[in-house]
Formats: sequence, C-alpha cells, structure tokens
Amino acid sequence: MLQAAPAPVHRRAAPLVPGLAVLVGLAAIALAASALLPGVVAASVAVALGALLGSSGLHHAALRPGTRAAGHHLLRGAVVLLGLEVAVPDVVRLGGPGLAAVAVTVAVTFTGTRLLGRILGVPASRALLVATGFSICGASAVAGVRDAAGADDEDAAVAIGLVTLCGTAAIVVLPLLRGPLGLDPAAFGAWVGASVQDVGQTVAAAQQVPGALQAAVVVKLSRVVLLAPLVAAVAVARRRAEAAHGGGRPGTARVTGVPRMPPLVPGFVVGFLVAVAVGSSGVLPGPVVAAVGDVRHLVTVAALVGLGAGIDVRALRRTAGRAAALGLLSWALVATTALAALTVAGRVLPA
Repeated sequence: MLQAAPAPVHRRAAPLVPGLAVLVGLAAIALAASALLPGVVAASVAVALGALLGSSGLHHAALRPGTRAAGHHLLRGAVVLLGLEVAVPDVVRLGGPGLAAVAVTVAVTFTGTRLLGRILGVPASRALLVATGFSICGASAVAGVRDAAGADDEDAAVAIGLVTLCGTAAIVVLPLLRGPLGLDPAAFGAWVGASVQDVGQTVAAAQQVPGALQAAVVVKLSRVVLLAPLVAAVAVARRRAEAAHGGGRPGTARVTGVPRMPPLVPGFVVGFLVAVAVGSSGVLPGPVVAAVGDVRHLVTVAALVGLGAGIDVRALRRTAGRAAALGLLSWALVATTALAALTVAGRVLPA
C-alpha cells in the first residue's frame, strides 16, 4: 500500500509562523526592558508577558502551534547550547572535596525541596521541577527534566518563574552577606556558584566582588554537568512508576497498545553531552563561546514567552501561595547547604 509523501518542510512550518512572530516581538520587549531598567531580568518579563498573552484572550488558535513549539523545543535547544560553555578540565580542577561539596549541595537541595513540596501540598511534578531548577541551573534544568517528569507547561512556567525571581534576588542579597560571613573573594565566588540558579545570574552576582568570578563560574558549571545524570535518574524513576501501575496511569501515551515510556536519556540531553565534549576540547575560540552564550540567552527568553503562554492563571491561583513558599524555602536551603558543604570542604573560610 502506497503511503502519501510527507508534506514539504515549508508547509509543515507554516502553522508555526504566526505564533513565533508574536513571540519574537514579546521577547524583544522583554530584552529591552532588561536593558533599560536596572534590576529587571528578561526571563521574568518573558514569562509574565507570555502569561498575559495566554490569559488575555489574545492567544488565538492560530498562535498556539508556534507558542507551544517554542515553549518545548527552543528550551531544549538552549540546554544543548549551554553544554558548549562547560569545560570539564576546569571542573575537574576543583578537586575531590570541591566536587563532593557541589554534589552534596545538589543532592540535599533536590531531595529537601521535594520533601518540602510534599509537606506544603505542592503537586509532585511541580515540586520536582522546582527542586531541579534550584539544585542545578534554573530554567535550563527545568526544561531538561520536564518531559522525563511528565510535567506540563504550567508546572514548568511556575518553576522557572520561581527560580528566576529568587536568582535575581540573590544578585542583591548574597553580596550583602559576604561581609558578615567573612568570605574572601574566592570563597564568595564558590558560594555564589554553588547556590545561585542561572549561569547569567551567577555571573551578575560574582562580578560585584573583584576576584570572585572565576571561582563562581567553575563551581556553577560543575553543577551544570550534573544535569544529564539527574534527567536520566528522573526518567528511570518514572519508568518504574509506569511499570508499577501497569502502564495505565492517566496521560500515558500508547502506540499500538503499548505504553510509551520516557527515554532514559532524551535526545537533547545527548546533544548537551556532545556540546560539553566540544566545549571541553578547546577547539572553539573564546569569542565564539561567548557568542553562543548570547544566542542561548536570546533563545531562552523567546522560549519562556511561549512557556508563559501555556499558563492557566485561574488554576495557578489555587497553588501560587504554596509554590511561592516552596521557592523561598528551596532558595534558603540551597544557600545554607552550599555554604556549609563548602566550609567543610575547605573552600570557604570565614574570618
């Protein structure tokens, strides 16, 4: 039996154009606001503009294919690009104690945030994304684990909003705490790298103290490396849960009657690992890596507009207070755990 030939690429892409065009315009507004208004972060504005679009009645059916594709696929692309900024040799130079401190911080923050979410009554999938964002690397980590966790766009948008807001607050709060804690520049940088969510926020916080940036970036990227194993671990846990329920949980996709399990390592995570290998090889000049970082930022902002458009504001109101409390507690948990772990590791030496 003859099968119909697939539609040309331009015809398949045509439905995406209206939504993507709107996203580009809103992303430009978010970037302009960030550039013109001190303290305003483009990611936060992007999520807010997307939510405004989604709840205003202007999110017409013609826009939905483009906004949904951006919220799903562009964030995955940003995760892949993030890998080019990771240099494994720099991470290895932290040594055993430093790497152990980072691993402990990630493990305690991830586990503790999920436990706190259960206590507060936050939905499990949402708490898992918040835990991932605060323990690893903000929006990129949320995007990385969303599908493996079986979470929806609203869960992802809430988690990204929380890590973005708390990460922005950290840019102001952590430098103010450096003096009372008696941290020298290198120690402060290590603390920032181990506790601040997004890479850009880490740089912004560390740059306020001369001599802190290098330690902050190296420690931060050591957390980023843990994204791939965390995604794999979440996927394994979900597969086991699906198997325990006989593949019959609501929302489980089926193909020819067989439950479709989430892959152990999603394709974009493989791309992230390949990018890490390329970034660690030293073949890319510094200016190219910096340019890739700028592109990643632009892609992330556009994707966050699309993600925000998927928020159901009415449903969000029912759990907003609990989710906000979870975000604040997770932020406090990662900051205190990082400081304690680095102190034990000898990387932070209070006066």
